Amino acid sequence: MAALRVSASRIAGQMATKAARPAMRAPVAASKRTISTASPMQALKRQQASNVLNATKRNAFGVQKRAYSSEIAQAMVEVSKNLGMGSAAIGLTGAGIGIGLVFAALLNGVARNPALRGQLFSYAILGFAFVEAIGLFDLMVALMAKFT
Repeated sequence: MAALRVSASRIAGQMATKAARPAMRAPVAASKRTISTASPMQALKRQQASNVLNATKRNAFGVQKRAYSSEIAQAMVEVSKNLGMGSAAIGLTGAGIGIGLVFAALLNGVARNPALRGQLFSYAILGFAFVEAIGLFDLMVALMAKFT
């Protein structure tokens, strides 16, 4: 019975020391490393694993391109990007028409009342800026459809 108590206390002591150890080991210094007699195949596997790890580290926050299995799939993706860009760029015609209407209204207003020419011109420039901003937003969406 006494021997059982002693062995139980030893096991409990060993478990307590194992739990108190740190989870990670300290890195081994380069001077303490020994030359191993591993096969060249094992060294190649280690090198490939480290290359994969380094590539994962580099691409952790970067944009990753999707690799497609066939050239046809890649071509279909490019065609759909071009179609999306063209469809989004149709809105630029609306911006062009809007700019034309703004300056047509300026000419009409100045023809009716030439004394207000300066004030009407400042309103026309403000309207031009708003219409041009919408056109630039549309161009941005078209370029995002192409390059993302």
